[in-house]
Amino acid sequence: MSVDPSGQMNYVDDEASTGSGDDVNMLEGRNKRQSVTPSSSGRRKRSRKATGDAIVDAMLEIAAASKLRASAIMKNEDQFSISKCIKVLDEMQDMSTCMDDLDLELDEMELVAAAAGYYYYNSITRQTRCASLPSGSGFMNEVLEGPDDLCREMLRMDKHVFHKLCYTLRHRGMLRDTAGVMIEEQLAIFLNIVGHNERNRVIQERFQHSGETISRHFNNVLKAIKSLSREFLQPPDFTTPPEILNNNRFSPYFKDCVGVIDGMHIPAHVPAKDQSRFRNRKGVLSQNVLAACTFDLQFIFVYPGWEGSVTDSRVLRAVLDDPDQNFPPISQGKYYLVDTGYSNMEGFLAPYLGVRYHLHEYRGSNQLPRNAKELFNHRHSSLRNVIQRAFDVLKTRFPILKLAPQYAFHIQRDIVIAACVLHNYIRREERLDWLFSSIEGATVDELPDFDEQPELQFASSYQEQIASCLRESIATEMWNDFLNKWDQW
Repeated sequence: MSVDPSGQMNYVDDEASTGSGDDVNMLEGRNKRQSVTPSSSGRRKRSRKATGDAIVDAMLEIAAASKLRASAIMKNEDQFSISKCIKVLDEMQDMSTCMDDLDLELDEMELVAAAAGYYYYNSITRQTRCASLPSGSGFMNEVLEGPDDLCREMLRMDKHVFHKLCYTLRHRGMLRDTAGVMIEEQLAIFLNIVGHNERNRVIQERFQHSGETISRHFNNVLKAIKSLSREFLQPPDFTTPPEILNNNRFSPYFKDCVGVIDGMHIPAHVPAKDQSRFRNRKGVLSQNVLAACTFDLQFIFVYPGWEGSVTDSRVLRAVLDDPDQNFPPISQGKYYLVDTGYSNMEGFLAPYLGVRYHLHEYRGSNQLPRNAKELFNHRHSSLRNVIQRAFDVLKTRFPILKLAPQYAFHIQRDIVIAACVLHNYIRREERLDWLFSSIEGATVDELPDFDEQPELQFASSYQEQIASCLRESIATEMWNDFLNKWDQW
């Protein structure tokens, strides 16, 4: 017994001697064979061929009864049970002279009943599933015409942001509508994958397209969004950010700070021969991503693809030494905040080493700073926490960044860039986006970095001297004000 692609059930007689096709009987009865009539000389011992024909005929009868039963089930929302189908069979046995004449065994008929019942049960299940989760364009219509929360959940952004992004991709010719898949559906396929870390097979079922179609549109959208990186990963404005200017704890001390730099480890899927290089100090396979962001939670620069075993300071040094990486130039006197994994050098202001730094270290009975270095480190950490909030929003919106996706490594690297581009696009188009709003004014606890000490000889003595003088002047000014304004710490 087998089920063809259309859902119909076929019976095949394994011991048939002919190849005419008469031994295959469709459940719907289009090739239904006539029952064998017993001979007048008396009941002969039934052959396997006669039994097969009779079972097929019985299946047709049961199928008809099961259809009626299925209709009643769907209408009355009654609970389905194969045993009820067998009960119908028992009632049929009393009426069917054909069955009696051929002396069919009850267990054979129970098997047939179960098979027929299973077929119609699947039909009911498929109809119910399709009603709750439409496929293809039906799914898109439900998402785009349904509640806002559904759109946010499935597409990871608000409707008007999604429509504007589709318009941008269409208007600039980055994507084009195909005969079977509009740009809206192409983008939705991509967002469902990166926004839920779904496998290709799941997306096939959801959008009712082949695996090749899903893969092709995923790669096309990934390429299109990555091409927007130069437009949406822009150098910062070198004026004092309002997040600093309007906060007495940070202004005027950090008035020349333009952003924050840190490393972000993303789980990676790599071949066995490369795993030793990608295994970080926690023993996890990852790619080390250098990222810079503004105090408005927008990414300025993203450099993915480094092995997880490589330190943050080495990645930064490689970026600064390679003009082709297009790291935003730093104006004279301006700087980024960095953590203890980087050297304190011109353009990059690090905290004091050997002094408590992370925010959780300033909680409880010893929360007040005891000297200028501790006060500097606390405020440095509070201000630098913005990049942890940006990472948190990014990974919450695109959970594919929390697990190692089964893609070639260059695709994994491009997904990071595309996710950051979409992050910035949403930030610009919808200031009240629900994920950004949830993190507004909050702090994200972070564990100490993998790199407890920066690499030696990263910065020249002259660069270190300039940065040390700047840090010392900020700490001194900050401490003097703190002693006279206890409510401002």
